[in-house]
Amino acid sequence: MRRMSKSAVITARVDEDTLELVDRVAKAKGRSRAWFVANAVQRFAESEAEYLAFVQEGRDAIERGEFVTHEEVMAELDEMILRQRMRCAK
Repeated sequence: MRRMSKSAVITARVDEDTLELVDRVAKAKGRSRAWFVANAVQRFAESEAEYLAFVQEGRDAIERGEFVTHEEVMAELDEMILRQRMRCAK
């Protein structure tokens, strides 16, 4: 048997167009407005948490000195462009 986790009520104000869209999609899916909103909030929160973790990985890498400077990237690109131009000139 699946245990239900505790839930809480949150309130948010949305414009009429958004509310109509929520109702239309919820109805099309055969779900309630509450289900739709809870699902949307969960998905968005999970997506934002993943993004924040990704950003933190980058910050941690920078702190460890694991990064390439803009100048290094541009130098590499300039070399690649030069090699390509030399190939095309042949």
